[in-house]
Amino acid sequence: MRLLPLLLIALAGAAQADECTAWGRPGAVLFQDDFSGPQTGWVVEYARKPGNVVENRDGRLLMDVDGGATVWLDRPLTGNVQISFMRRVIVDGGKNDRLSDLNVFWMARDPKRADLFTRSGKFEDYDDLTLYYVGIGGNRNTTTRLRRYGDGVRALIAEYTDGAHLLAPNRDYRIEVAVYEGCTRVRVDGNTWFTYRDPRPLRSGWFGLRTTWSRQTVDDLKIQRLD
Repeated sequence: MRLLPLLLIALAGAAQADECTAWGRPGAVLFQDDFSGPQTGWVVEYARKPGNVVENRDGRLLMDVDGGATVWLDRPLTGNVQISFMRRVIVDGGKNDRLSDLNVFWMARDPKRADLFTRSGKFEDYDDLTLYYVGIGGNRNTTTRLRRYGDGVRALIAEYTDGAHLLAPNRDYRIEVAVYEGCTRVRVDGNTWFTYRDPRPLRSGWFGLRTTWSRQTVDDLKIQRLD
């Protein structure tokens, strides 16, 4: 009769052990960009046509596109790291203004190619990568999701649909992404939105700022080692 309670206690203990509770301390700065000078250190994938712009402008990275765009850091990240930046979705009458798709890729790798930078910027082009992905305000600002891509599967880890976890226009958000000892975390304005302990953790790969059909800006980006 006592076996079931003991089993439940054991399972609860195992679940607690799997929780992500330690995140280290920010240490050495690996890369930073305030986007006030020439655009260096980045590889940009998007449809280059009139009206689409991805460039540094007025002290920010501007992504103003009618389709998909990914701005990749040109060097891979390895180990325990924290990525932080300010990001804004602009809705002010521009032709590409749409309140949707504040997205991020991290620890991305191409299992079939050594060269990651071979894509057009269309969202489906990235389906065969291995990576973590957060989409804040996706699907026309109705969902916020954390996914893990791998083996052709875009596994949904967690999702929000409530207004508190969707986008507001013309607001600066402080986004923070961390990878630490098999866990990854997404924080927005200091609040933890997602944590995930990956049974097959992605420990190295590329970081990309991602969007689809919108006008967005990025500022004050910093990548640090987590000690």
